[in-house]
Amino acid sequence: MQSSGNLLILEKDQTIRAPLETILSFLGYSCQSGELSDCLSYFASDDQDADAVFTGDLGDQAKAVELLKSHPDTPFIFLNDPKDDAVESAPNYMGQLNGALVYDDIVSLLHFCQSFDTMRHLRSRRAARAQGENYLMRSLRGRGRAISKVRELIEQVAPTDATVLVLGESGTGKEVVARSIHELSKRRAKAFVPVNCGAIPGELLESELFGHEKGAFTGAFTAHEGRFELAQGGTLFLDEIGDMPLAMQVKLLRVLQERQFSRVGSNKLINADVRIIAATHQDLEKMVDEGTFRQDLYYRLNVFPINTPPLREREDDIPLLLQSLVQKYGAQEHCSIKFTQSAVETLMQNPWKGNVRELSNLVERLLILHPNEIVDKDDLPPAYRGETEDNSQADEREALLDAFSPGADEDLSDIIASKNAPAPVLAGEADMAGAFAPQIGPEGVNLKDMVSEIEIKMIRQALSQSGGVVAKASEILGLRRTTLVEKMKKYGISASE
Repeated sequence: MQSSGNLLILEKDQTIRAPLETILSFLGYSCQSGELSDCLSYFASDDQDADAVFTGDLGDQAKAVELLKSHPDTPFIFLNDPKDDAVESAPNYMGQLNGALVYDDIVSLLHFCQSFDTMRHLRSRRAARAQGENYLMRSLRGRGRAISKVRELIEQVAPTDATVLVLGESGTGKEVVARSIHELSKRRAKAFVPVNCGAIPGELLESELFGHEKGAFTGAFTAHEGRFELAQGGTLFLDEIGDMPLAMQVKLLRVLQERQFSRVGSNKLINADVRIIAATHQDLEKMVDEGTFRQDLYYRLNVFPINTPPLREREDDIPLLLQSLVQKYGAQEHCSIKFTQSAVETLMQNPWKGNVRELSNLVERLLILHPNEIVDKDDLPPAYRGETEDNSQADEREALLDAFSPGADEDLSDIIASKNAPAPVLAGEADMAGAFAPQIGPEGVNLKDMVSEIEIKMIRQALSQSGGVVAKASEILGLRRTTLVEKMKKYGISASE
């Protein structure tokens, strides 16, 4: 058996230590042995890395028990029978040699030590993975497939030093992804330094990234460290990289290739021990085709791309995000709010052009408007109720007509105006004219009640046609499932009717 590793021999008798060290050296191990006090001091030091410990006569059996308990991750092999139940029951007790240095016995016990060490590393990795998963669940809320894929990619790339390109619309949490990668990496003890490339004028960006020496340009009264120096050993986050001027792109590319840079006004090269994470909401491939972004820099950055999904593709995550945001801002405002089911379902239907940032702003606004209250659908701003500010009947009619009109180009007013207008066909019904085309008498008509009656009839017929399957009924009606569920609750309609 040829192996390698560091072993510690705790035995005060030189005549026992010497032959054991010879055998272990033949097997490829390096040994630390000598006077007992020296070995104990080595073992007690912070930098000891013994893969296994051979324990002989320590002069005090209690000391052996204490060592096993105080170093549970280190395997112990006893040269003699410990004659102590506390020792033999310890998980890191591998066995004994009974005073005889038999080659096969030593090899067998060393195999046990290797197995123990392997399992210890597995447990350590599992614990680290669990810790990483918990962190990601806290920072990237949601259980949907889209956000779960993002968490999976972060876990895969975080332990490496690979350059990451985070892509996605504004407000989707690209910086949260970048910080998560840093916090789960081996660089987490060092700085995470963000810089918004679009917020800094092009003529100042070089100095901001690489620093400058005193007198390098007008106004440079003192030397200045750049972001690359501040991020040494850590992570540099280049946000909105698509807004970086072409001239600066060339200089950044050179730094990424050579891993060295110099301050403005200096020829002294500084090593760049920095991990790069870039982000943008722009289509870099299109910019490359248009000549506004360098192709070589794009390929240098696009080593490991991560796409952050827009909130409209994560509607199932909105309830969890609402809870998280209420906790976050509620702690700041010293108040809280609760959402009714109707309000939550309404928010799930919103297009969220501003993504998570827009949702975050809405929660903060509602905490100010309705502190310690229950927020219902009607308490939401009109834009989030699917209504306009004046909430006119004409707008309501138009919105409902889009869902229930027989054709995309027809208008309910046209149907009402024409006595001979063709009626829509649904669920085998040949004649729906009574619902869609009532005659308007001198006393007028209540359009809102009329449309409600139409909705109730159409929903019931769709449920009947689909056998009570809400998802199928929503397809028949051209509605989202959540919208249909809300309407069924509103009118007290059961799927089993």
